[in-house]
Amino acid sequence: MPAKLQQFSLAGPAGNLEGIAHVPKAPPRALALVAHPLPILGGTMENKVAVTLARTFAEIGCVALRFNFRGVGASEGKYNDGDGEAADLIAVARYAQEQFGDELPLLLSGFSFGGYVAARAAQHLAPQHLVLAAPAVGRFAMPDVSPDALVIHGEQDEVVPLADAFDWARPQHLPIVVLPACGHFFHGRLTQLRDIVKRHFSGVGL
Repeated sequence: MPAKLQQFSLAGPAGNLEGIAHVPKAPPRALALVAHPLPILGGTMENKVAVTLARTFAEIGCVALRFNFRGVGASEGKYNDGDGEAADLIAVARYAQEQFGDELPLLLSGFSFGGYVAARAAQHLAPQHLVLAAPAVGRFAMPDVSPDALVIHGEQDEVVPLADAFDWARPQHLPIVVLPACGHFFHGRLTQLRDIVKRHFSGVGL
């Protein structure tokens, strides 16, 4: 059965933050947070990649929360180059733990700029799992990540070149799942993105 959608709001570091939680019917197995792409280029929690990730996490039994960064939609504040957005993500994680249980495993994910923010927040939250779709390496000072992070990138990414992703991953010996003939926005490949994530977690569990 599809997850129930619940709107939520919380007091973030720069004001109110709005979001949507995808709540599965069964008791949740984990908490999954989804960070959206660059706000100053129109990124919101309704981005199709962010929504696909949230739905996928709900399908595998997570409470999945997507939200608007500061300055987007009804979320207060203004764009802060990733510093403030990482603080926003941490605040939503704390909210999720208060609402749904801090004993549940924590999963952070993000698309493009959201992948950069998720990697930044992971340094503070130490999540059990990290999923990055076309993270904005090269465009931002992307930190190293856990060796078991799932990184998915398009071969023909026109925004974040695959070569840049490999330059970031190579010193970490970090694998990247590459989708052939796929661009940055995963046009026509969202089902494949979903299936890759689901297969990953069928292997590692939550």
